[in-house]
Amino acid sequence: MRAARCTEYGPPSGISVVDLDDPSPGPGEVLVRVHAAAVNYPDVLIAANRYQVSAPLPFTPGSEFAGVITALGPDVSGYTVGSPVAGAVLSGAFAEQVVAPVAALRPVPDGLDMVHAAAFHVTYSTAYHALVTVGGAAAGEWAAVLGAAGGVGTATVDVAKRLGLRVIAAASSMDRLAIAHKLGADAGIDYVREDLKTRIRELTGGEGAHLAIDPVGGDHAEAALRALRRGGRFVTVGFADGRIPRIPLNIVLLKDIVVRGFEARTIRRYDPTATAAAERELAKMVRDGMRPLVSHVHPLADVAAALTDVAERRTTGKIVLEMGAR
Repeated sequence: MRAARCTEYGPPSGISVVDLDDPSPGPGEVLVRVHAAAVNYPDVLIAANRYQVSAPLPFTPGSEFAGVITALGPDVSGYTVGSPVAGAVLSGAFAEQVVAPVAALRPVPDGLDMVHAAAFHVTYSTAYHALVTVGGAAAGEWAAVLGAAGGVGTATVDVAKRLGLRVIAAASSMDRLAIAHKLGADAGIDYVREDLKTRIRELTGGEGAHLAIDPVGGDHAEAALRALRRGGRFVTVGFADGRIPRIPLNIVLLKDIVVRGFEARTIRRYDPTATAAAERELAKMVRDGMRPLVSHVHPLADVAAALTDVAERRTTGKIVLEMGAR
């Protein structure tokens, strides 16, 4: 099979496409013929060995995929050969075949093709959990979404609007804000040219946002925190900026702010009830017409360039690798 391969930790330019032996599933695992795999920022971090968990060298990068089951390992139940599935793993998705544990799989939601199925689960489940499970979002509240044109950002804007929230999208240019507005954002802030804290407070009538979702980190995190109203909630879901912000606890104390984090990798294990609820609600939203924003589809051969675009934050929505493309 053809697969991307990382033989030393570093930038995406060091990743190449090679021929590898076909894998075989072990106990509790299935073999999936991958149709499409989405590119996520953690894939960049894993390739550079800067993620919370290391992937031993050499390895095939890629965490999010959609395809069809072609073989079952021992002790597998609930799936059959030929079932279309989507899944998430630490690594291995940027290949024509991937072995995955059954627990990492879920059926492809009705209405999604393979490209959109590959781009859906990680960002949309992150968005839902950040807003609802962790953030306690309620219809009518003001939610500020940082990095609103990226993969998690566009998903968060989309889900928030479908939940009845009033959304302030924050991004680094007017062109990127236009994408958030197409998804229904009520207002936008270009945080390169405008003061984020001041504008959030102005847009919310001086009170501040109820909730801030931050997949970016860096300098804007503190401004978003300071723009929350008393009792507001700040949810961190990642650090696409590359810099982990320092939160001033005096602001948390004085304004009775709740600061929480959401980490997608472990949610299924430590909160299966919330996971099931999120999957039900997201499946309903898909049936109602929700689709992830896929800005580019590339062949597997372009994996290094696709990862570089994500690393340098040149993308909007999601980038997907299609295994059958040339």
